Amino acid sequence: MTNAAIVGCGDVAIVHAEALAALGEELGINFVAVVDKDLSIAQDFADHVGVEAYESLPDLLAKHPVDVVHITTPHDQHIDLAIEALSQGVHVIVEKPLANELAQAQRLIDYLEAQRQSQAQVRAPKIGVCYQNRYNVSSQELRRLLDSGELGTINGAYASVVWTRTPGYYTQKPWRGQQAHSGGGLLMNQAIHTLDLLQWFLGPAESVKGTVSTDKYADVIDVEDTAHAYIGHESGVHTSFYGTLTNSRHRHVEIELDCENALVELRDGLVVNWADGRVEHFQERTQETEGRSYWGVSHELFIRDFYEKLHDEEPFWIGPEEAMSSLKIAKEIYSSSLSRK
Repeated sequence: MTNAAIVGCGDVAIVHAEALAALGEELGINFVAVVDKDLSIAQDFADHVGVEAYESLPDLLAKHPVDVVHITTPHDQHIDLAIEALSQGVHVIVEKPLANELAQAQRLIDYLEAQRQSQAQVRAPKIGVCYQNRYNVSSQELRRLLDSGELGTINGAYASVVWTRTPGYYTQKPWRGQQAHSGGGLLMNQAIHTLDLLQWFLGPAESVKGTVSTDKYADVIDVEDTAHAYIGHESGVHTSFYGTLTNSRHRHVEIELDCENALVELRDGLVVNWADGRVEHFQERTQETEGRSYWGVSHELFIRDFYEKLHDEEPFWIGPEEAMSSLKIAKEIYSSSLSRK
């Protein structure tokens, strides 16, 4: 059996717990514990899912053998917890974004590189970063079409994340709107998945120009609730991006590719409008969950893939180095907004 634990009992933790429960018997996963620095929160969560509660990761690791930890804490806690677990030989799944700041993320990458070069480390534990939207039907089908070359030249791309938030979203858990803890607002908490998909589809960003602003919640948060950017990819394609949390309702996340042979629209599924008149539809999966519907349905697929590859020689395909790409784009938008360049 593979013993698993969740560190951080915030909102997204329940999605990880559901996945562990669904996969447990098939993959031999034994969900044993949850951790939260507020022990009462940990205990409530533990009672809900039927596991043990601990107040700290060192306390858990000292008292219970654990093979995999899922880190679902605020962003600024990701790196210390990941390094603590990896140093004990424990595999790690960490929620997006990789870290609140680039320097923190680089600490982890440097640690992993040192471990790879260490002769004493025969096989380092694995680490994966939760960009589960890559497993969506729409993402997989679009990636297949791009790899096939059927779409032809990509003339340009557009993406948007237009959602809503209330002041209570931030006052309930203040870290979400605090630069020191979250590392940013809309771009770090909501749009980071879209930034990840853009660079996965179109290639790494080589130029970024954009602005951020706090149009609605300036009296509640010190991070942005609105952003726009013009992203130049190494492939030569440019993306026009817009995001905001000021809308009255959630709209579907959108990615649109204007291609030589088709107009491709990723929006709650994928629609391919071919130039010859054909239209292809790829429906997204649905799944019941206690989590928020807009998180998508692919956490379980991501987690399944990670556990199935635990004993592979190579690192997990969505690791810290891969996750740095979207973090760098977000941080470059902030930098551009400050410098106006």
